[in-house]
Amino acid sequence: MPPKNNKGSQKDSGKASAASDSKNTGKGKGKAGKDDKKDDGKSKPATAINARHILCEKHSKKEEAVTKLKEGAKFDDVAKEFSEDKARQGGSLGWKTRGSLDAAFEKAAYELEPSTTANPKYVEVKTGHGYHIIMVEGRR
Repeated sequence: MPPKNNKGSQKDSGKASAASDSKNTGKGKGKAGKDDKKDDGKSKPATAINARHILCEKHSKKEEAVTKLKEGAKFDDVAKEFSEDKARQGGSLGWKTRGSLDAAFEKAAYELEPSTTANPKYVEVKTGHGYHIIMVEGRR
C-alpha cells in the first residue's frame, strides 16, 4: 500500500506542475500575441515612413519603369529616369507622417516593408496625381 500513497503524491505534484504550466501558458499566450503581428506580415505600427516613389502620368510609362525594376535596376536610378515629378533625389519624399499623404498612397505605403533601393519591395498605386510606384526605406 505505501507505493499507492507515493503515486498519489506524485499525482498531486503533477497537478501542481500542471497548474504552474497553466501559468506558463498564460505567459506564452502573451508572446503568441506579439508573434501574431509578425504572422500578418505587417511591421509594428509606424507613425512615419521614409518613402520614395516614381510618378508617371501614363500607365505605359509606369509599366516601363516596373520592367526596369524587375530587370534589377536600382529604384533611385529608375526614379531619376521615369518619374515626372521633381524626383531629383531618386524619388525621395523624405519622412512622411500619417495623414500627410494622399489616402490611397498612404495606405499602400504604410503596408510596405522597408527595403533598399538596390533590392526594392514596391507597390503600384493610382491616385489623382497619376500612377505611383512606391517603396519604403524606413519606419519609425
